[in-house]
Amino acid sequence: MSFLRGSTNYVWCTTSVLGKGATGAVYQGVNKHNGEPVAVKTFNQLSHMRPLDVQMREFEVLEKVKHENIVKLLAIEEEHESRGKVIVMELCTGGSLFTILDDPENTYGLQEDEFLLVLEHLTAGMKHLRDNNLVHRDLKPGNIMKFLSDDGLPIYKLTDFGAARELHEDQEFMSLYGTEEYLHPHMYERAVLRKPVAKTFGATVDLWSIGVTLYHVATGNLPFRPYGGRRNKETMHYITTEKASGVLSGVQTSEKGSITWSRELPKNCQLSDGCKKLITPILAGLLELESQRIWSFEKFFAEVTKTLDRKLLHIFHTNRVQNIRVYLHPDETYERLQCLIQDQTEISPVNQILLYKSTYLLTEVGLDLPGRSYKPTEMHKPILLFSKENNNVTLVPDSDIPNFPKFPDMSLPKLTSVDSDAGLAKTACSVGHVCKKRVEKLSQNSQLINKCVHVFTKIVTEKLKSVLSKSDHLQSVFKCTKYLVEISVRGHKSVNNMIGIKNTPTDLKDELDKLSDELNNSLSLAIQQLHQRYVKERTLTREWQSATRSFKCPNKNRAPAKIKTLVERLRDSWQHLLRDRATRSLTYNDEQFHVLEIIKITETSRRARTLLDTEVQPVVTQLADCMADWYKMAQTVYLQAQILDKDFDTFEHRLLGFIERANDTDASFHDGLVNVAKVKFTSSGAKHAGRISAQDIQALRASLRGLRDIDDLVSDIKGNNEMLKHLTEPSKLCD
Repeated sequence: MSFLRGSTNYVWCTTSVLGKGATGAVYQGVNKHNGEPVAVKTFNQLSHMRPLDVQMREFEVLEKVKHENIVKLLAIEEEHESRGKVIVMELCTGGSLFTILDDPENTYGLQEDEFLLVLEHLTAGMKHLRDNNLVHRDLKPGNIMKFLSDDGLPIYKLTDFGAARELHEDQEFMSLYGTEEYLHPHMYERAVLRKPVAKTFGATVDLWSIGVTLYHVATGNLPFRPYGGRRNKETMHYITTEKASGVLSGVQTSEKGSITWSRELPKNCQLSDGCKKLITPILAGLLELESQRIWSFEKFFAEVTKTLDRKLLHIFHTNRVQNIRVYLHPDETYERLQCLIQDQTEISPVNQILLYKSTYLLTEVGLDLPGRSYKPTEMHKPILLFSKENNNVTLVPDSDIPNFPKFPDMSLPKLTSVDSDAGLAKTACSVGHVCKKRVEKLSQNSQLINKCVHVFTKIVTEKLKSVLSKSDHLQSVFKCTKYLVEISVRGHKSVNNMIGIKNTPTDLKDELDKLSDELNNSLSLAIQQLHQRYVKERTLTREWQSATRSFKCPNKNRAPAKIKTLVERLRDSWQHLLRDRATRSLTYNDEQFHVLEIIKITETSRRARTLLDTEVQPVVTQLADCMADWYKMAQTVYLQAQILDKDFDTFEHRLLGFIERANDTDASFHDGLVNVAKVKFTSSGAKHAGRISAQDIQALRASLRGLRDIDDLVSDIKGNNEMLKHLTEPSKLCD
């Protein structure tokens, strides 16, 4: 019997099965003329029993749709032997989404970036169908294929349009199609429970299937799971129809047991909290039965577009040694980012210290830069988040890792079971992947802790330098001011002696002495001491190096590479046991190798768990403890520098006020002196021809005494008006 089949331009082998369904099978084939690999869909006898218009519908749909996220139709040809029609399509070498989810690596759903890619491509494909007034009616992970482009980028594509048909928004249908776990509850009621319910269905039934599919992709499990699975059909129908609005899942864990409802995605789901906040409302909207709450396709497309348009920002929360993801709308700015961070960390915006590339994030983006213009971040190059009010650093515990499965004692006779052993091997491989992700995460966090120390040390150092520079400049300004005041006082004494005034007020000098004491003995001394210790002596760096010198960080110990090797061994053993299960009956020698693989799995599992529990987790925990001690000191210095900076600003303001008052007083004094002189000299000029009489001198003395009685008169800074004005210019103080 030949397994080779062919048509005019293509040939395929029936042993190269890519997938099978109720009406046919898909095989891997090749183009006879250029060797291009293809997928060939053939149809069985059951398919040919359908009405001709139904048989032709899939061909018509495929000829109508042309989109990157729909599997491309290459040809419709006739098989030589059976004369039946075959559909030739592009080959998606990445397999179906169902196969991908069945891999132990994805037991708890796809990684976040991959999930969002599926969401994007599935939505784009569905939008193309609706733009062409088509309904798929059999959406599920098995009908979403992963295509790898020439540049290696994955593209997810919709396939299997055997149930598809043209359907406008206001039209309905009665025929039943689909896979029961993904069926809309009303269709499930007729198709699976066989209830004679005269209901018609609209295009929105696809939305329910999309919701179930996306939940499956995000978590690795179906959202509605009765105990016993498919055989418990009545409970399945009860779960989907009795769930409250907004409920995402309902699970029954025991025979006739109660249903556990949840409005949230499970904790072991691989999506971040930031992503869950966006995806949960979408899933809730898709898995809706109430007519007034059912989403339209337009709303679904709009919500997904808004979600995918957001800017992903990776942030490392230092105080909790935790990676968080924030999705910023393209029009939102820095203040909104701070609010989104607060939602996940409970750190208020006023207490957030956000650093990026060794400087403040605000310096990079400004208050008004929209999110779309933010530079991209990466997991290993995130924004660093510190708290001003909290100097504790605590490693947040992750969810518990499942235990590796235990195989039956191989020393006991007749305990080898190829079926159960393959299942246990798959579970071991799944747990191994969980350990691998945890090791990689902790290893990266250990690197980020060291990065936080380096960056925060630089920030503190630059701040201390800046405050010291401000102190030095104010010292220069103060010396200049003091010098001018001394000149003014001496000049004022000379004038007073000349006109016979003996008492010289000392208000200006007293205030200047107070300012001098505050600047030199308090502010400047404090910043000089901090600068000496933490800039010149590099105390923060030395303290950190001293505390962590004996640690072997996971990356230096090559922990990620080790766990990767161990997981690969688990996968190899799992594949070996899968082959044994396919063989069914093992020879004596095969059985011995089967037992050896089980021993290998057990030992490899033990090594993987030991690596995590004794070589990685404790080191990162100790590193976090060291970070806690270090940050208490570093944060204290940082806050001291901030306070001193404000104190110097306050001092600068007071000094400016002092100079302005002195300048105004000096101007008033000299204006008064000139006015008095003008009056006296003018009144006596005609009589004495420029000579000053004794009466004039007495009048001048009286006038000067009157000026000295003014309460706000601080000093007479003779001849230095221009210098004082120079000092009062803020730009000069900031040079």
